[in-house]
Amino acid sequence: MSSSDWPHGYARIVLEETDSTNAEAARRAASLAGPAWILAHRQTEARGRRGRPWESPTGNFAATLVLHPTEPPEQVALRSFVAALALHEACVAVTGRPEGFSLKWPNDVLLNGGKLAGILLESLGQGPRLDHLAIGIGVNLAQAPQVEDPKALRPVALAETGAVVAPEEFLNHLASAYAAWEIRFTGFGFAPIREAWLARAARLGDTITARTMREETTGTFETVDNSGALVLSTPKGRVAIQAADVFF
Repeated sequence: MSSSDWPHGYARIVLEETDSTNAEAARRAASLAGPAWILAHRQTEARGRRGRPWESPTGNFAATLVLHPTEPPEQVALRSFVAALALHEACVAVTGRPEGFSLKWPNDVLLNGGKLAGILLESLGQGPRLDHLAIGIGVNLAQAPQVEDPKALRPVALAETGAVVAPEEFLNHLASAYAAWEIRFTGFGFAPIREAWLARAARLGDTITARTMREETTGTFETVDNSGALVLSTPKGRVAIQAADVFF
């Protein structure tokens, strides 16, 4: 895929270095007329969920999609599933190997059970209105970083499949895939997104553990409901969890 296949209406900004692409998105959002992808070849202060540091070695992918959504915040948040589907599609496209890739609730892409990519949504706005949404995406294209947490999933790199892809080439695939899934989301709502996500879900039907800052819940991964919540079947009944870290 070449840059000529870039989706219509999406701006493309490529930087050699920034602190983090989500921070760059926050600085630029007000001046952007429409959706825009911001890619950085190097991040000096990359971060993941809950402010955790995100290692981004040279050759890996770091980009943020900036949107100006009009829906209520709870619907806007469902774009994490849209991004996950686009990311899964891009990974399959550049490797030619659909096997091995799966989606981990709430926002990771796995390769052969290891963590390949993560998604971080950040929004800015007041009350029922959001001024902008930043969808940050990091992918281990060339190499997997070291992770000290023994409970964390093993990091893996796309290069382990034999695919060698540069960040800007990967962005072409991701942007095209995202634009197509965004059309489905805005046109038909969350239902087709949910169905497609579940078809690619990791450990669906297996026993998993969801951990929040306050409690831990273990049960069978039954589904994701219409609000995007993780639904576990436990000895005490069905439990819907809106936000948590998931462990296998």
